[in-house]
Amino acid sequence: MPINPAEALAAPARVTELAWDHKDVILYHLGIGAGAQRPATDPDELRWTYEKDLQVLPSFVTVAGGGLAKAGAFNLPGLQINLAQVLHGGQRIELHRPIPATGRAQLTSSLAAVYDKGKAAVLVMRSEAADADGPLYTCDTEIFVRGEGGFGGERGETVRVELPDREPDAVREIPVRHDQALLYRLSGDWNPLHADPDFAKLAGFDRPILHGLCSYGVTLKAVVDAVLGGDASRVREYRTRFAGIFFPGETLRVRIWRDGAERLLVTATSVERDDAPVLADTVVTHQP
Repeated sequence: MPINPAEALAAPARVTELAWDHKDVILYHLGIGAGAQRPATDPDELRWTYEKDLQVLPSFVTVAGGGLAKAGAFNLPGLQINLAQVLHGGQRIELHRPIPATGRAQLTSSLAAVYDKGKAAVLVMRSEAADADGPLYTCDTEIFVRGEGGFGGERGETVRVELPDREPDAVREIPVRHDQALLYRLSGDWNPLHADPDFAKLAGFDRPILHGLCSYGVTLKAVVDAVLGGDASRVREYRTRFAGIFFPGETLRVRIWRDGAERLLVTATSVERDDAPVLADTVVTHQP
């Protein structure tokens, strides 16, 4: 069978070297829309786009130095996967300390879990980065593989976030540029699904869709700007479930609820498609 859980889980960890600098960080920030919602020279935007006092949005770690592509999720023994069956199901990042604007790190990646959802399998790839000063961040990437379940494995826990029965504490509506996917892909995700209309149609979409991880970054920036005083270093953990597609040119509506002193509950939807879900079960844990 295409997935052999025992063989895949027993595979040795993959270790790769990462390196990035301020140009990579700025390109990533531009790729998630920094500088487009206010005057580009507004100090609140320059902290994302100008090397002087540059801070790093934590979601940058998904592309840093080649990012999650270097985790090698599809290059493990026991996995023979048709990429047409693959969906990015969810993403979690945990920050052990703020990400430097220029850095080098060693990324250690392994398959943490394989779950049997019946008609599909879910792979959880764990990637841990450390630099000369110690642990830097941990990423858990959930990969949903259609048609590969039914092998008798554990189903795994289903985590859902219950939202408060009240109005959100903050709402941001972010118009996303028509060329946003073309800009974002320069950070390393070259999947033609996000650029080529013919390829998108083969995949069942009317037109190219935005990268899920781009929506992930746009949403986190909105949260940091709206609720955390623009201070990216306050983010400790950020997790989400990719609940639906988003098209470049649409408006992303981000709703934010405070849940205690250190947690924010978040949703992201498409304004133009009657609040069709984009990100769900989204939680940002932060420094008070």
